[in-house]
Amino acid sequence: MTSQETSSEPHGSVEVEGEEWDADVKDMRCEAEAIINDVMFAVRSMRLSRRLPNADHVAYLNIETKEGARYCVQLSDTGLKIVAYSFDEVNEMLETKCHETIYSLLDSVSPAYRQAFGTALLHRLEALQQQQQEVDL
Repeated sequence: MTSQETSSEPHGSVEVEGEEWDADVKDMRCEAEAIINDVMFAVRSMRLSRRLPNADHVAYLNIETKEGARYCVQLSDTGLKIVAYSFDEVNEMLETKCHETIYSLLDSVSPAYRQAFGTALLHRLEALQQQQQEVDL
């Protein structure tokens, strides 16, 4: 679920990475989990950092692209930003662009992501075309 979507699920406790937290509070960990589920097909690995603090206002993702490049990405209300070129680190001296979406960030650093995304999109369009042809019969 993205930050623009709302859930009709009842509020309560949710478990993420072995931690229980209150679902009534907008939590960047929830946003991070949605991002992971959405683009996992197009990266080698992606998970919440277990060493950096993940809270209601910020979360850190460790991402390894299909090319093998490693990034620590900060997720906040302002967007997604690479904060280190290794897992579980924040380099305060690093100045990188803030991206509104994970798609934009990955598109800027991973040609293999672009290829995987394009292939997935093509497969979805082909499936829709096949469904439409079956309906037309």
